[in-house]
Amino acid sequence: MLKNHNKDSENKNQDKSPRIFQREKIKTSLSIRERLDFTPKQKEFIRLALDKQTKVLITDGLWGTSKTFLTIYCALKLLNDRRISEIIYIRNPIESSSVSKLGYLKGDIDEKMAPYSSPLFDKLEELLPVGEMNALINENRIKIMAPGFIRGHSWNCKVIIVDESSCLTIEDLFLIISRVGEFSKIYFIGDSFQNDIGSKSGFLKFFHTFNDQESKDNGIFTFEFKDNADIVRSSLLRFLMKKLKLTG
Repeated sequence: MLKNHNKDSENKNQDKSPRIFQREKIKTSLSIRERLDFTPKQKEFIRLALDKQTKVLITDGLWGTSKTFLTIYCALKLLNDRRISEIIYIRNPIESSSVSKLGYLKGDIDEKMAPYSSPLFDKLEELLPVGEMNALINENRIKIMAPGFIRGHSWNCKVIIVDESSCLTIEDLFLIISRVGEFSKIYFIGDSFQNDIGSKSGFLKFFHTFNDQESKDNGIFTFEFKDNADIVRSSLLRFLMKKLKLTG
C-alpha cells in the first residue's frame, strides 16, 4: 500500500504543462543595457508585460511614449531569461497617408520590409551591443513578418510584437492573435489617434473588446499611455501635444 501511495504522489507531482515542440533557448546571456530613468507608468507597463499571467497586452499610446522601445526591451528580457526562444516583429507595410508615396519597392520580402522594420533595429541597437544583436539575427532569433504572410503559422514559446497596430483592420488583428500557441506572449502597440488606413482601422474596437475583467481573467490586458507626462521623447513633443490639445 505504501508503494502504491508513493507512486500516486509521484504522478500528482509530475509536470502537467502541455508538451509542445519548441526551439532550444539561447545559450549565451545578453548584455541588455538597463535604464535608470523609466517613469512610474513605464515600470507599470514592464511589470505587466513580463508577468507570467500576461498572454496578450494591447497598448494604446501617444507619439513619443516609448511603446516600441518598451516592448522590445521586454522581449529581450524574456529571451534572456529563457522563457521564449524567438522574437517575431509584425508590421503592416503601409506608408503614411499624409506624405508622398514611395511607390513599388524592388527586392525580396526582406528588402521590401526593411523601411518598415527600421524601428526594430534602431531599438535593438540602443539595447544590445552590436555583436549580440548580429548574433541574434544570424541565428534567426528575430524574425520580421507582414500580416499577409502569417496565415497557417502557430507560435509557441515566442514573443510577437505587432507594431503600428492601429494600421490593421479588425480582421487582421484577430488573424494575428489567433496564431498564438502555448507559452507565447503577444504585444499589440498602436495609437488610436493616428493610423494610415482611416476608418478601416480595427484597433479601437479590438482594444475595447478586450478591455474588461473577463479578458484579464484569461490573460489579456489593455494599457494606455495617454497623459502628457507619458511622452518621453522630448519636452518639445510634450509641448506640441498639449498645444494641439491632444493631452491634458
